Amino acid sequence: MPNHLSTETSPYLLQHAENPVDWYPWGAEAFQLAKDSGRPVLLSIGYSACHWCHVMAHESFENDRIADVMNRLFVNIKVDREERPDIDKIYQLAHQLLTQRGGGWPLTMFLDGESQKPFFGGTYFPDKPRHGMPAFDDLLQKVAAFYQEQREEVRTQGDRLVGVFKQLEPAVTTKLVDLHASPLQKARDTFGGSLDRQFGGFGSAPKFPHATTIDRLLRHWRASAVGDDPDLDALYMATLTLTRMAEGGIFDHVGGGFCRYTVDRYWQIPHFEKMLYDNGPLLAMYAQAAIATGDPLFTYTANRTADWMLADMLAPNGGFYSTRDADSEGEEGLYYLWTPEQVEALLGEDYPVFAKRFGLDREPNFEGKHHLTVHEPLDGDEAPEPIERAKKILLAERDKRVAPARDEKQLTSWNALAIRGLAIAGRALDRPELVDAASNATDFIREYLLIDGRLLASYKDGRARFPAYLDDHAFLLDAILELLQSRWNSDHLAFAAQLAELMLEHFEDQKRGAFYFTANDHEQLIHRPKPLADEAVPSGNGIAAFALQRLGFLLGESRYLDAAERTIRGSWQAIEEYPHGHVSLVTALEEHLNHPEIIVIRGEREEIARWRDSAAGLYAPRRMVFAIDAGEKDLPGALADRKPVDGETLAYRCIGTHCDLPVTSWEALAAELSETRTKP
Repeated sequence: MPNHLSTETSPYLLQHAENPVDWYPWGAEAFQLAKDSGRPVLLSIGYSACHWCHVMAHESFENDRIADVMNRLFVNIKVDREERPDIDKIYQLAHQLLTQRGGGWPLTMFLDGESQKPFFGGTYFPDKPRHGMPAFDDLLQKVAAFYQEQREEVRTQGDRLVGVFKQLEPAVTTKLVDLHASPLQKARDTFGGSLDRQFGGFGSAPKFPHATTIDRLLRHWRASAVGDDPDLDALYMATLTLTRMAEGGIFDHVGGGFCRYTVDRYWQIPHFEKMLYDNGPLLAMYAQAAIATGDPLFTYTANRTADWMLADMLAPNGGFYSTRDADSEGEEGLYYLWTPEQVEALLGEDYPVFAKRFGLDREPNFEGKHHLTVHEPLDGDEAPEPIERAKKILLAERDKRVAPARDEKQLTSWNALAIRGLAIAGRALDRPELVDAASNATDFIREYLLIDGRLLASYKDGRARFPAYLDDHAFLLDAILELLQSRWNSDHLAFAAQLAELMLEHFEDQKRGAFYFTANDHEQLIHRPKPLADEAVPSGNGIAAFALQRLGFLLGESRYLDAAERTIRGSWQAIEEYPHGHVSLVTALEEHLNHPEIIVIRGEREEIARWRDSAAGLYAPRRMVFAIDAGEKDLPGALADRKPVDGETLAYRCIGTHCDLPVTSWEALAAELSETRTKP
């Protein structure tokens, strides 16, 4: 018999709907049962592409004996972290405080059934004692006994924990604080100290593709390039990491796109799940790096990542799916692995050059088989055509295999990251179909996830669910500002302004600065976090400050600029002390100190598109270029002053609130674009 998850939309929850565990979704029904029965809550948080979540499910949640213990002693709640990041953030922090070590997934937390406050927790627990961990059923019995026998201690510990949550809030920052640029250099120096100068990336294994860090380094190099001492080492750190990732096994050389991380320092063997939230930012990063350096490897990698997103993650409704699993047919990575014999039979005379390049003539690198990673560059007299021909043959063969499961829920925040990446890549790579996809995904969100003037977070099976979080609003605002530079749409601008207003009305802490993760009318949980640090995705606060500044300067709207400044000031202690952990906020700080350059081009459609596309060929991360057709009327705010003139093409150039006289020729605009000055 199915449990209480059978009517959910989350693929992860539905994976557990037939478990013998009597799972409940998070909600009033489960907590009322806990209160009435006097049982504690076992909260299990994971996501569909999580390998160790699958392991624990097979070992314990499908085990009748262990399920009986769970059902007898606990009220069991299952949460998809991708649908409910608000819950995940709270209990990940609780786990860290209780255990004094980092968390992860699956997250296993034990809560007071009356208050939702945690009193014990861990991550993966095995079904039998091993790796220094107890068997899960033994642990369950001890935790349940402690809960029944030490109720007062449980309550006291829960209260203390919530008190610590409040202490961890950012310190109040007054307006007297002098905001300065030293965090920019400090972040860059920290990255320089942790760079793996042989294989790229930062720190030791496992290695994650932190696009935000790479973007910070490229921006730092570009800002320094106008002076007498350009920071070429910052450029080296960024491009080395991008090169090693593009050549490594974290990149899918057959189908395109990136896996979540690698378990080794060489970027060779990944954890094989593919996440939309990685590929959107990495698409943007490789496209920008291609413009900045002219390196064909970066152009190729951006194109192949975009191809994968359109081929494998694009839904018929225009939005994008979430993830591809790590496992297929019960084995991690099986879908991606090859034997030399398989490949040779498929490629024939192209095999030797392919085998040399991808290491098939060496020892297997993953469980007796080969996962493709570049080992040898092409010789000067070797053409790339056989390699590309071979990849197409292997992709056609791989398509016959049982593919890893795809999580087909559509998340607003992750779609926003995809929209941003596609918009940037579309103009950088001159691929209008990528801009089409970005525009269609934006319209999908407007149509299906904006209900009665409020944004929702997840869409699946015709149902939009869950009030949207800060990340949904901030990432989408940032994405739309990029999309408007690739293709102007006044309806999209209005949507961007609507998102900004929603953030200010429902998320901002106007007294202390910065934004809460949940809205002021959100379900009341034991804590309302205000996350500042970058994690697997950029900080919502950092992106909110960054995007609000840009929209504020574009429209001349001081309320947006003030909210962005309050966010930076409210986060200043974290920015100043740990800039390397708050890179998104550091970039917002950079544009607060050195205002972005905004160029608005007005005129006939074809001519302004030519000017825009020419400007897009330059890497200028603090520059925004908008081509607005002369026929667009009633533009809002400061844009109303950027009027067209019959028969002419005009370019208006502003830096922050300072604007130059408009220019009427491409040559005059090109001269301004090539100037080294970054301030008026």
